[in-house]
Amino acid sequence: MQDSSSTSNRVKEPGIRALFTLESRWQAWLDVEAALARAQAKIGMVPEEAAQAITAAARLELLDPERIHEGFLRTAHTLVPLVWELGRVVGEPHGGWVHWGATTQNIVASGDLLLIRRALYIFRGQLREILGSMAALAERGAEMVMAGRTHGQHAVPITFGYKVATWVDELLRHLDRMDQAEPRIVAAMLGGAAGTFASFGPEGRKLQELLGKELNMPAQEIPSRAVGDRGAEYVCLLGMIAATSARIGREVYTLMKTEFGEVEEPVPPGTVGSSTMPQKRNPKLSQDVVSLAAEVRAFVPLALEAMQTEHEADRTTDVLMQTVEANASIAAGDMLARLVEIMAGLQLNPTRMRANLDLSGGMIMSEAIMLNLGKTLGRQHAHDVVYDAAQKAATSGGNFAEILAGDAAVKERLSSQQIADLLDPAGYTGLCAEMARDAARRVRQAARQTASSAGKRIG
Repeated sequence: MQDSSSTSNRVKEPGIRALFTLESRWQAWLDVEAALARAQAKIGMVPEEAAQAITAAARLELLDPERIHEGFLRTAHTLVPLVWELGRVVGEPHGGWVHWGATTQNIVASGDLLLIRRALYIFRGQLREILGSMAALAERGAEMVMAGRTHGQHAVPITFGYKVATWVDELLRHLDRMDQAEPRIVAAMLGGAAGTFASFGPEGRKLQELLGKELNMPAQEIPSRAVGDRGAEYVCLLGMIAATSARIGREVYTLMKTEFGEVEEPVPPGTVGSSTMPQKRNPKLSQDVVSLAAEVRAFVPLALEAMQTEHEADRTTDVLMQTVEANASIAAGDMLARLVEIMAGLQLNPTRMRANLDLSGGMIMSEAIMLNLGKTLGRQHAHDVVYDAAQKAATSGGNFAEILAGDAAVKERLSSQQIADLLDPAGYTGLCAEMARDAARRVRQAARQTASSAGKRIG
């Protein structure tokens, strides 16, 4: 995991890293042990008094960490020393009911899902904060004309708000994907050693459903320890969010280059870009986003590898998936935290946007000229006329408008003033402003729906 310490003091810690500490995971596993005991008590599998005692004791601060660590050193087992210590703290006569019928992966996997659910909650909050800032940017830049670029070259004019709208469009779908995927990703697993429910008897499926209710999540249909698509879907989702974030980060990075100068990420007073070049205002946040996004995406193939479990269980793939989930989550949280900062403080420079538009001497408006001439010349003939004029201007350094006006076919159909009007980029941005404002409306509508749903849950 990278440190990104050069900007860490500027960026709010999202809280993902704290979720995946060893102590946090232990507490999550203890929470599952307590939930299991309560679920078992409801069907008479363990005494109610035992479930109450286990729940009361399942708090990490009540356990002796030295005993747990000593047990790990002695057994080299992920969970057994924690179970022993919980049973010791529960004491007689109820300690023997701890972990009744369960296998390690039942507890560890379900406990880790509690952490992933909390991570998803944090990611949603980060994405909504980013989208809120983007909505304001989309509206502010709705009619801010700039060069649209394809293949790295000027194409047709767009507005900055439209560019932001494309970011919004992807991120809103990622939020939808997150909502749709969570019930598939976060589902309680309690099938025993090989997922057969043999250790729980005929009420095994009911017990798993009760455990899910205790943990506020659905139950897996087939609680096989060999099934890995849930974790892989989670990591793939983070990979897609990372790809979008990298696209945005790279765009800010590029447009911030001295030669472009169209935007600038927030550069607080006192920020030092270089130890030897005092003028430097480096895109550190954008660079972090691109780097962290690459790190997240690198975990996707590992998650797919971890799906390939041998037989009914294999520690190899269990450990790989747990490691991938944790590391991808931490990197994604750090990445989004930086994107929050960029979007909240992004500076726009419409003067440079306009200056860059004019670099081609009006050739960015070639399509508009061609379509106008095409009404009377035909599209292909008009294309050839404008192409020849553009190539002549590009190779000779001549004035595009003057070259056009000197062409006989153009002269017959367009006056110099009409050519000048057609070469105005502000008149050829299509529906950019409308799409930008619509993107902002979609963000605010989604925010209202989220607030309404949250109010219903609270109520």
